[in-house]
Amino acid sequence: MKKLLFAPMLLASLFAIAQKNEDAAKYAETITGKALKEKLTIVASAEFEGRETATPGQKKAAAYIEAQFKKFGLKPGNGDSYQQLYPVYQDELTGAKLSVNGKPFQLDKDFTFALQTVPSGTTSVNDVVFVGYGLPEDFTSDVKGKMVMVLDGAPADYKPATTTSPNPRQGGPTSAFAKSNTARAKGAAGIIFVSNAFPRKITTVTKGNMYLTKPTSSFATIQVSEEIASALLGRTATLTTENLKVVNKGTYYAETKLTIDKATANLESSNVVGVLEGTDKKDEYVVLSSHYDHLGKRDTVIYYGADDDGSGTTSVLQMAEAFAKAKKKGDGPRRTIIFLTVSGEEKGLWGSQYYSEHPLFPVAKTTVDLNTDMVGRVGSEYKGDTSNYVYVIGEDKLSSDLMGISDSINKTAKMELDRRYNDLNDPNRFYYRSDHYNFAKVGVPIIFYFDGVHADYHKPTDTVEKINFDLMEKRVRLIFNTAWVMANRDAMMKRDIPLNVPAR
Repeated sequence: MKKLLFAPMLLASLFAIAQKNEDAAKYAETITGKALKEKLTIVASAEFEGRETATPGQKKAAAYIEAQFKKFGLKPGNGDSYQQLYPVYQDELTGAKLSVNGKPFQLDKDFTFALQTVPSGTTSVNDVVFVGYGLPEDFTSDVKGKMVMVLDGAPADYKPATTTSPNPRQGGPTSAFAKSNTARAKGAAGIIFVSNAFPRKITTVTKGNMYLTKPTSSFATIQVSEEIASALLGRTATLTTENLKVVNKGTYYAETKLTIDKATANLESSNVVGVLEGTDKKDEYVVLSSHYDHLGKRDTVIYYGADDDGSGTTSVLQMAEAFAKAKKKGDGPRRTIIFLTVSGEEKGLWGSQYYSEHPLFPVAKTTVDLNTDMVGRVGSEYKGDTSNYVYVIGEDKLSSDLMGISDSINKTAKMELDRRYNDLNDPNRFYYRSDHYNFAKVGVPIIFYFDGVHADYHKPTDTVEKINFDLMEKRVRLIFNTAWVMANRDAMMKRDIPLNVPAR
């Protein structure tokens, strides 16, 4: 009896799958270049002033996205709110003093610093250790609790034993980053870089970078004039940088006092989250993500960010509208779909980091994150069919399911799925540079869709009229069809590849 029933049941199942695939194609057709352009023209408009995180422009963009989610009939993703707020901090310099042996020096005339590299309050030390160029082999004296003073660069004939740095992206052992890290690791109170570029023509920036968590380091990094350097070495006459190259390394007594007064502003940003509830698998989730922030406004110049990532944001909006139409017609997804647009990406993936650390939906039940970041242009390095490609990154990193599904869906789409940047050792490090990374970090399988870097990347000229909407339409339909399969298949994505996601 069971054998007799099996064939009809199998046929019914295959028919249902085929019908679902036809439905996907039908709703994908509602994703058009015209509709994408209408939304992107708003997202990348002058009104939103480049959408920099924790600015009025970003908040206007968030309000627009929320209004769209409401219009489509999506539920709010954070209780009764469409926004997941998170804190952002910014320091403002209100005062800076530096004295050596009681003699005061002036900001910009004699010394400077980046606001995030100096602690608030007073740093007082009596010993300064001059370590020449500050290369690893120069740290022969005890520097714990003392200020370290270094010259810029390295001797002309210097050949490092290794090019390895604490962070390879910041340069080798001769970089300021590496010298600071060495001094910090050895317990120094701070590091002083000697420069002959004083008095400065550009004044010290008094409003610091934004940050996600308040820094707690007491390590100070400052740049000083040759006059201050000479005073720290106990000289009454000013030594030039060339003179300093032959000064003996060692510890010098100098009463040094650095006082920094900073006021910290407590700002706020948000992720915007809309939810389309599933049916029989509604307690499992597919995330469609993008970042809606960009670089903002510099003086009167707006960085519009049409491709980066207005294109991804409007892609998520358009897919949300298509899925919502499907549900209204009775063709809703089995799994719940989370439409997640985050801010803070340009600052360091802040919004997605906050979401991964404070998930609104269980990470263990999140089957996949499909992340869309720049899908409206042609990368300047791409030499193939520029009318029909997209870069795909990360499919094979956590799940053996994803690449096969991508290739299967693409049999119909017939796009070139270019995987040249899929290597974790890719020198561009694209795998680490968008919001999917924070999902991968917590074990969620991901696919990152990307068009490559072009001449207008992170420039004010990344504008709507340069978007290729025909190509964008193809890409977004491909992502939509992929999400459709993810949301309706019987099983969640396997997590069968060991997590191997190094720190950024």
